[in-house]
Amino acid sequence: MLKRNIAVGLLSASLLLGFSSPEALAQRKREEPPPLKERLFFGAGLGSLQFGTITDIDVSPVVGLWLAPRLNVAAGPKYRFYKDPIDRTNIYGLRAYSQFYFIRDLNNVIPLNVHLGFFLHLEDELLSLQSSFWQPPPNETNRIYRNTGLAGVGISQPMGPRSSFDFMVLWPMNDSFYNLLYRLYAEPEIRISFTF
Repeated sequence: MLKRNIAVGLLSASLLLGFSSPEALAQRKREEPPPLKERLFFGAGLGSLQFGTITDIDVSPVVGLWLAPRLNVAAGPKYRFYKDPIDRTNIYGLRAYSQFYFIRDLNNVIPLNVHLGFFLHLEDELLSLQSSFWQPPPNETNRIYRNTGLAGVGISQPMGPRSSFDFMVLWPMNDSFYNLLYRLYAEPEIRISFTF
């Protein structure tokens, strides 16, 4: 009985030492996600930038987090200034999105020395609109709120180890234009963003 207990103890100790070997520890460290500060990213998006008879400026900074090597989430404020020859308005609100990279680096799929990434993009925007600009009178409140989901695809061009230039084509997922004088979104909506 004593010999069997010693054998079981030695076997257990060797297994524990085996799992604690430098190779095993290095393997475990490789599987652990990077620290939070390395998974955070910042960015800014441009929905439109037009000056002249019609001025349309759309800016939306974001703070994001890589949840996995191919999946991120981000959120931030949104501001848009729109002016035409008749009137002008300010639009502001919040947006949140998630991106899934189905191809992280095209060069790994087709060795052409082209390092583009391709992703799916899902977004939700909650916007505050000036009633007098967006709806015909009578207006019960000064501002109205519209929540719109957007979905589409994008291409990412790396510009450094942690930065990229992204181009997206998005479509509104619900009828957020109901009872509005102007359309909030083009179909498709073209967006450009920078992340770092």
